[in-house]
Amino acid sequence: MSLSPNAKWGELKMVRLLVLYTKPNDVETFEKQFNEVLVPLTKKMAGLRSYTISRNIAPSLRGEAYYLVAELDWDDMATMQQAFQSPEGKEAAIEATRVAELSPGTRSMTYEIQEV
Repeated sequence: MSLSPNAKWGELKMVRLLVLYTKPNDVETFEKQFNEVLVPLTKKMAGLRSYTISRNIAPSLRGEAYYLVAELDWDDMATMQQAFQSPEGKEAAIEATRVAELSPGTRSMTYEIQEV
C-alpha cells in the first residue's frame, strides 16, 4: 500500500510487536500456556502501553486464517527494547518461545506506527 501524492507522514505514535499464531497442534495446552502464563508475564513488562489479542480471524484473500493475533504496543523502540532486557521481559521472551513451539509457523514482526 502506498501513500497518495498529497498524504504526509504524521508523527510517530508508537512501536508495535505483532505476533501471528497459526492453529496449535494442541489447542488446550496452547490456550493454557498463553492465557495463564504468557499474558500475565507480558503484562508485567515496563512501558507496555497496550496488549490486545484477536480471535475468529477470517482470511482476507486466500490461505488459512491465523488462529490468534497478538499486538503489543510501546511508546518507542528504546522503551520496548528496555522492556525485553528486564528480568520480566527475559522471562516473557522464554515463555513466548515455548508458546510459539505449540503453534508451528508463528510469525512476528516489530514496526513503527504513524498516522497519515
